[in-house]
Amino acid sequence: MTEVDLIPLSQLPSRYGIARSNVYNRLKDLKIEPIKQGRKAFVSGSQLKLLDQLHTHLSQGGVTNDFLKQQNNQSHQLVKGSISELEVNSPKIVSSQSEPAIILQPTVLINVVEAVVKRFMPTSGSRLTYLRELEEAYQNGWLLSTSEVANLLGLTQKTITKYGKEFSDAGFVFTRAGMRKRGEIAWAIDKQTSDRSEPLPSSNLSIKEAFSEAFDPE
Repeated sequence: MTEVDLIPLSQLPSRYGIARSNVYNRLKDLKIEPIKQGRKAFVSGSQLKLLDQLHTHLSQGGVTNDFLKQQNNQSHQLVKGSISELEVNSPKIVSSQSEPAIILQPTVLINVVEAVVKRFMPTSGSRLTYLRELEEAYQNGWLLSTSEVANLLGLTQKTITKYGKEFSDAGFVFTRAGMRKRGEIAWAIDKQTSDRSEPLPSSNLSIKEAFSEAFDPE
């Protein structure tokens, strides 16, 4: 966006002949966030056009709520028109009368496709690569974040967090050891030995719950 497209906020009161407080009220109603450059604030050309339309509406005796409803209706019409055009240009699947058609919402369809792709997409490299990476982290004393542990074990971060302060998996013991950047829990890695005097505390989650959370999209 060039400077030519930006209009100083300080010019708006005189442009519309209203107080500065009224300008800010209109910006708030239209959900316009001024563009700040240093100590000055600006609006873009498209934002100014919307402010002009609102001013014209108010000058003709209208109210802000009616204007906002008109804008929402126009947006809905635009979206509806785009969907209709997509339906016209998309191939249609004709089902027989004996088989009912299954209709999925776009968002549901996207989630289903993503889940199927993630489930059957072949992983890069050997399936035992994660064990070698865990061994390397153990040998070097690295602290892994929750997201890194979840990625290696094929679980969700939510599942890892519910395990508590310590849990074991794939022959390794994972123990909370502070925090990493961005507020993630840091995990120290140790080897699980057979001569432990006491068994490790198990997770409160059942196998069914753990697997359901691992495959449910967050």
